[in-house]
Parts: sequence; structure tokens; C-alpha cells
Amino acid sequence: MTASPPDGGVTRGGGTTGPVPVEFTGVRELRGPLVVVEGVSGVGWDEFATIVLDSGERRHGLVLEVDGDLAVVQVLEDTAGMNRAGTRVAFSGSPLRIPVGTGWLGRVCNGRGEAADGGPPVLGAASAAVGGAPINPVRREPPDEPVLTGVGALDVLTTLVRGQKLPVFSAAGLPHLELAVQIAAQATCGGEPFAVVFAGMGLTHADVAFVRDGLAARSAARELALFVNTADDPVIERMLTPRLALTVAEHLAFTEGRHVLVVMTDMTAYAEALREVSAARGEIPARRAYPGYLYSDLASLYERCGRIRGRPGSVTVLPVLTMPAGDITHPVPDLTGYITEGQIVLSADVQASGVGPPLDPLASLSRLMRKGTGPGRTRADHPALAAQLIAALARSRQVADLADLVGRSALSPADLAHLELADAFRRRFLAQGTDENRPLEDSLDRAWEVLLTLPRSQLGMIPADLLDAHAPAADEGAR
Repeated sequence: MTASPPDGGVTRGGGTTGPVPVEFTGVRELRGPLVVVEGVSGVGWDEFATIVLDSGERRHGLVLEVDGDLAVVQVLEDTAGMNRAGTRVAFSGSPLRIPVGTGWLGRVCNGRGEAADGGPPVLGAASAAVGGAPINPVRREPPDEPVLTGVGALDVLTTLVRGQKLPVFSAAGLPHLELAVQIAAQATCGGEPFAVVFAGMGLTHADVAFVRDGLAARSAARELALFVNTADDPVIERMLTPRLALTVAEHLAFTEGRHVLVVMTDMTAYAEALREVSAARGEIPARRAYPGYLYSDLASLYERCGRIRGRPGSVTVLPVLTMPAGDITHPVPDLTGYITEGQIVLSADVQASGVGPPLDPLASLSRLMRKGTGPGRTRADHPALAAQLIAALARSRQVADLADLVGRSALSPADLAHLELADAFRRRFLAQGTDENRPLEDSLDRAWEVLLTLPRSQLGMIPADLLDAHAPAADEGAR
């Protein structure tokens, strides 16, 4: 296992000697993925443990709770095949640690950090605790530079900014995994050192094959670390996967100086794993049987992104989650929305029209977009162009509703122009293949093409000098 074993107190890859592990044999109960050990002393929360079966097989776990002389250990490989009498538990005296460094780049690992590509275990010159910690707010640097995804609608209308946490809200049947892979494969930071850490949770084997194929080029360029937890892997592993990914990303960013994009999908699978473990522990459930600490647990992941003053790198987080029955008030998207800085929403209605990626521009928002766009960052016309396009699309939706009531024949010429704009937006701007990497310049030019289907009088949010450059007065009479 890539995670540091407690045997002899040696941190694998770190070369340092830690506390001597203490072994206990008093297993009181096996409950789902949990082992309850009695008669313990000197054991702390979040400690790493090795469980030795009577057959000699070794498994690994983390201490979830300590109460007097009882310790509750969650077993990463599950408790199947274990029995109370022949099981011994050795506590390491320290939290779970993993090697960190560039050795993860180009590698494919399972959700516990074990090599899944046939290569050797990942080693590193240093190690770091998997638990991590949020960045100190005093040392945070405000995000102000873009991460370009190559997906035109995202780059123009909901620009991702370095150090931002921007979730993708989806539903069953929508191509959120395809979008996540496309972003992970195409994202760049303007030629600066860049890497992607992709954490897949609860994926089918077909999904894993799709992810590996889609990201093969980035992996071959040693710009990708891939962690995949499948649906038939132990549920506890699903809770560890995003923490491993973020620990690797933090070192690449704040020690190696890279800008790192962390894509985590699906966070709903992660939350369901958290709910299952909470039920096994006998905790009092909160809304929809999720634990009451779901908000703080999600925040402990999302808040590990950002930029640190005085250091060159950044960690940007793009969590992907499915909304059960498309319900945006479900606890997972609801709480995620409170923590993050906006959202990208996929729409079943847009998907039904045959256009992809099926983004809903009016439901999507990047609250840090204006910090990362404009002169010196993207293009001088970008902020005004995006604002005007959103306003025009909002008017188009109102006109479409009105047309359903009174018919197109009762609409004004300006209203009809807005209906034409909605069609042009889907055909010329939104539609993009999953293997098409669209440059920002092209995306912004396409946005101008769409907007100029309207009369100039309807473009009041764009400064006159920009309109003169893109819609000369000589052409006005033809509109």
C-alpha cells in the first residue's frame, strides 16, 4: 500500500522514524466496515492502524473515535473474512501519511493510493499527512488569474479562476463525466507549470476505462495524477480518495510551484459513503439520513484549495456531483453551494435539444469571474461581452415563454431577434465536441457573432468603443 505503514515506525519514502506501533488483541466487535477494539490506551483520533488477521493478511485502517479504553477503527479494505478471536490491531501513533512529490504524475492508482497501472509503488522524498488543513485566511492570496478549460461556454460565461472552488451540478443521464474528463484533458494556465489531479469515486469499470483513455495523453506528458475508486471497492476507500488527491495536489502546488486543477467526481458518491459509515457508527442522522457534520466535512475538502501569499502555485478544485432526481435542494448540492464560489449547472432540457455540453448559462455562475477576466488576463471585451450575452439570453427565455402564450405573430421585431439569438447561441456558441479544444479567442469571437444577431440598440451593456470595433455604424442600417 502506498500509505505509510506503521511497522517499525518508518514512513515509506520519507526516511524518518516515528513512534513505535502498539498492538492490541481485544477486538470487541466487527460492525460493517468498523472494528471496535477494547482495552486500548494512548490511542488518538485519526491514527493510522494496521489490522493483522489470523491468516497473516494485513489490512489498514484509521481511528474514527476513542472513548475511554474503546477505539473505533474504520477498515479501508472492509471487514469481510475477519473474526474477533484471531485479529490484532497495531496503532502507529501518528495520522495516515503518504509520499508526496512529482512521482505521482503519470501514474494511475486506486482510491487508497496503490498503483493500478502495473508499475511500482509511488515513492517520494517527503511525506505529508492525508488529513491536511484549510489554508490560513491571513495567508490566502485572492484569486485573479484564469484557468482556461478549452470549453467555450465555460471560459466565456463562467470563467474558472486559479484557487477557486467551482462545482458542476448534474443529474443522472447527463454527461458530467465526459465534461469532467474534457476539462481535465484540456485545461491550461497560460503556459505556466500546470498539473491535474483527478479523483474518481464510485465509478463503474466502464467509467474507469473511459477516464483512462480520455486522459492518456495528459498522463503520458506527466501532467496527471489519477486516483480511481470503483463502485465495488470498499466504501471506506471512497472517503479517503479525495483526501489523497488533495494532499498530492497541495505538495505539487505549494512546494513544487505548479498550478494544479483537482477534479473530484462524484461527490454525491462520497457523501453517500459518509452516510453509510455514520449509520454503522450509530450516529443520529440529520437531513435525509446524512450525518449532521456533512457541511463541515465537505468544507474540510473544498477549503484546501486556494493560493498562498509568497508561493507561486495554486490549487483549484472542480467538484462534480449528481443531484438525485435533479433536486438542487438535496443536501449535497445545497451545502456545496454554500461553501463554493458559484456553480456550473447541466440541463436535461438542453441535452434533449441535442446540443452538448448541455450547460444552462442562466443557472450557472462564477462569483470570481470578474477577478480573472479582462485586460491582461483574458481580453479587454470579455467581462462586458459575457454580461451582455447573459442578459440577452435571459430576455430570450422571457420572449420564448411569451411566444407560447400569444404566438410568434404577436411579437415585436426586437423580440423575434432575441428568439433568433437563442438559436444562434446553441448552434454557433454552445455546441462543442467532447474532443474539441476551443481557444478563448475563438470562443469570444463566436460570442460576438451571436450577440450581433441583435440590433445595436439592444446591446446597451457593451461600451460604445467596443461596439464600434465589432459592429461599425455603417452596418447599423442593415440591421
